[in-house]
Amino acid sequence: MRNKTKCRDLNPAVRAMILLGVWAHASAQSSVPVQIPQAKDCAALTTIHLENALIFSAEEAPEGTVVAPFGPQTAHCLVKGEVNKHTGADGVDYGDRFELRLPDAWTGKLLFQGGGGLDGMVSPAVGGFAVGAGEKDALSRGYAVVSTDGGHQGKSPMDASFGSDPEALADYQYRSTDRVTAVAKKIVTQYYGRLPQHSYMVGCSNGGREAMIASQRYPDDFDGIVAGDPAFDLTRAAIAEAWATARFAEIAPKDANGIPQLYLALSDADLKLFSTAILKACDSLDGLTDGLISNPEECRFDPAVLQCKTEKNDSCLSAGQVRAIQQTFAGPKSSEGAPLYSGWPYDAGIDAPGWRAWILGTAQMPAINVMIYPQFVNHIALGPNDAQLASPFAFNFDTDPPRMEKSQDKIDATSTKMAAFHEHGGKIIFYTGMSDPVFSANDLIHYYQKLTHDNGGMDHARAFARLYLIPGMNHCMGGPALDNFDPLTAIEAWVEKGEAPERILATGKAFSGRSRPLCSYPEISRYKGSGSTEDAANFVCKNP
Repeated sequence: MRNKTKCRDLNPAVRAMILLGVWAHASAQSSVPVQIPQAKDCAALTTIHLENALIFSAEEAPEGTVVAPFGPQTAHCLVKGEVNKHTGADGVDYGDRFELRLPDAWTGKLLFQGGGGLDGMVSPAVGGFAVGAGEKDALSRGYAVVSTDGGHQGKSPMDASFGSDPEALADYQYRSTDRVTAVAKKIVTQYYGRLPQHSYMVGCSNGGREAMIASQRYPDDFDGIVAGDPAFDLTRAAIAEAWATARFAEIAPKDANGIPQLYLALSDADLKLFSTAILKACDSLDGLTDGLISNPEECRFDPAVLQCKTEKNDSCLSAGQVRAIQQTFAGPKSSEGAPLYSGWPYDAGIDAPGWRAWILGTAQMPAINVMIYPQFVNHIALGPNDAQLASPFAFNFDTDPPRMEKSQDKIDATSTKMAAFHEHGGKIIFYTGMSDPVFSANDLIHYYQKLTHDNGGMDHARAFARLYLIPGMNHCMGGPALDNFDPLTAIEAWVEKGEAPERILATGKAFSGRSRPLCSYPEISRYKGSGSTEDAANFVCKNP
């Protein structure tokens, strides 16, 4: 067996950058289509005619070709191209660049690999753990895998200047996945001589939003979809980013220029104290004290129990810290108390590096929320003629949210109208880390509850849509969690064999030697009462 670098083994900052799309490469060549090649003629793919699309290059990648950071891959044909190439209103060249890998040993399946962050780069199309495809890369399983930059080439992972071009903006908001999928299917058909038997999409973070967009807007594109930690409620989540930043900025010391040093608002020791107290209050609610909060909706925790009676010390939190935590986890509100986004669950993963990286940052790297927020709000959520926001510190929670509502119908994936997807035979798996600091697990739970209500009730909706909650997990991976699981295999079995995923096996390096079932919401994992508590076989999924 080949030795591969596993995404979860990388440090949290690198993992976050993978999700934001740093690991990427794209071609700048062009070609003129002139003829139709024979099936499985890789190089000749550059000559096929594709409406509104070009193939830049098509090259054989022999067995063992290393694709950083995912390691050696199976033999395949690597295709690079672009859809909808055009010069934007701002004079910049745009287009949906893509990468399609066609394995020699094809199983007849196509996988669309979702993007991350603001997109802008073509990530290696291997279908790995970071996007929700499980331990074994989809390419190595015999999938043809395609990825795209979402319609623009970013100067950096935090660059959203493409929002000045309506075409590029629409591609990022909702259109790129469908466009690239259509072209990928044509190339696959030309190369192998037949259409894909089954088409899937997996994505986490913004890739999860793209996956949900596909299920709602393009219900015939995919047979099975996996949407992990999805940015589906993105405009309102951006408000929550500003809210958390403002709350912790109020208690953070300022540098010589008056800028709040967020990373100093809570020390690592403070976060550990916080996490330990949450576990003490809620760990046993599932019937077993094991470092995992598997019954989160019964968790009732108030950070006030940690407030210092006198001066701040290592065993307690200051009144300001408690207030900032309470307000952040309650979710953003207007001055009149109207909720602007959901609240956040109290979970054990808030002391993990992945939580800090997004919310507070470190001395070496500012909080990711602070870096990505002004780009998204100013260039994507707000219109080109709207007054811009310099930073999340300047957000007005009374007057600014209505300005962002104008873009919700294009960016957000909050529709619960799933009849067309269901009638097509589509299946969708949602999952989220309960300690995701970017998109609240509570928000996804509320969405799923509405989806089930609007689609015939829980029993009927569970026939095509299921939700899985991962205790302790941060954004898409990491944290004190069992974050090694395989939703791609689960969605395959559901689509191809009719085997609904009642439970998905999960392991993780945070709990070496342990396995647990991830249960289909609203069921939770409960110990049977006998046998090893480290073995998933001794747990059942049942309603709380």
